[in-house]
Amino acid sequence: MKIINSVGEEDIAVVYLAEMEDGKFIEFVESFETPLPIEKKWVLIVSTMFGCPVGCLMCDAGGHFKGKLTSDEIMAQIDFLVRKRFPDGYIPSEKFKIQFSRMGEPALNLEVINTLRTLPNCYDAKGLIPSISTVAPAGCDRFFEDLLLIKKEKYSNGKFQLQFSIHTTDIALRDVIVPIKKWDFSKIAEYGEEFYEHDDRKITLNFALAKDMPLDPSVLSKYFSPEKFLIKITPVNPTYRAVKNHLFSYINPSKSDASYQILDEIISAGYEVITSIGNIEENYIGSNCGQYVNMHLISKERIEEGYKYIKKD
Repeated sequence: MKIINSVGEEDIAVVYLAEMEDGKFIEFVESFETPLPIEKKWVLIVSTMFGCPVGCLMCDAGGHFKGKLTSDEIMAQIDFLVRKRFPDGYIPSEKFKIQFSRMGEPALNLEVINTLRTLPNCYDAKGLIPSISTVAPAGCDRFFEDLLLIKKEKYSNGKFQLQFSIHTTDIALRDVIVPIKKWDFSKIAEYGEEFYEHDDRKITLNFALAKDMPLDPSVLSKYFSPEKFLIKITPVNPTYRAVKNHLFSYINPSKSDASYQILDEIISAGYEVITSIGNIEENYIGSNCGQYVNMHLISKERIEEGYKYIKKD
């Protein structure tokens, strides 16, 4: 793996662009939760695919797909970032989170399972918490069965984070936003019931919530137990595909203290709700979910709300 470029701020987030041995390109990220020091929290966001075949309407990494990464190629991203800061492999972070969510749908790549199987033996990292974010593609039962076994064997007692990216409770609109065959809510709920054990982290239902995209607490209550699922609301980040598809964020990332009626309704339905608004500078760096620096580099027009750290020739 050869690092081609990097962009960002060391105390906020850095996106790395790398070329693999076969000449294909990937991106991966390290991120910090200001003002927490790295000893408290350190987040790595790695790619599992060269592009992504799903093509979610707000994600710049979709729309092209050139294959899956091997476990060694996934680990190369992690190892580069770890050895850069901790050459001896001892990672002192109380929360060392590795998200398999930069480029690619992880459930479509069984090499992610192999990575999760070997990861705990690679470093001295008591704070290790892997995180899988998935749209729950249909036909990936083998992945989810293996994930269940790996979690129980190596990542019990709150050492794993599972997130389903839902985006809306309207079934027809969900099919538009995530244009592949996928599990319905009842199957996600059934799997979640089996996956969740005492002392686990609650399973996250993530909504990158766009305006006019319904989020109905009664639909949530029909399928998902508040005892085992929590709701995370994130902005629709500034991406070229979001602009092209006229998706505008329901959450204003510039107003972290704003109140929203729908969130109050979900809380009233008994759910724990996380409103996840990161440092606004991450939009300009291009490190946030759905952003993809290479898309910016090849685009003819510039998004004013994002990617400002990256110079264009």
